[in-house]
Amino acid sequence: RENSSENILSSTNRLLLHEGRLMLVESTRLLDICLFLFEDFLLITKIKHNKKKYGGSDTSLIPVCPSLTPELQSFIREGGFCTVLDQPIPLDRLILKNVEPV
Repeated sequence: RENSSENILSSTNRLLLHEGRLMLVESTRLLDICLFLFEDFLLITKIKHNKKKYGGSDTSLIPVCPSLTPELQSFIREGGFCTVLDQPIPLDRLILKNVEPV
């Protein structure tokens, strides 16, 4: 839900531990996603590329969170953005398993 996502991400006390880009296999297509690992949940977002360029403005002046990787900071400055793909997964309900590469 759009409103609940905004409330979840609005906490200034939440610590971003790691973020990174991955490819997600969904039926017959691949999705470019970005995962954000916070201290209490995992957020899965879909990466969107803005087709419109900022008209004449200096995109290097766009404020970007300094804790993000330089790759993601650059992506955001170029007009890209991330939309929440699904509800955040609480870490106390998350199970990780190693799988063999396909």
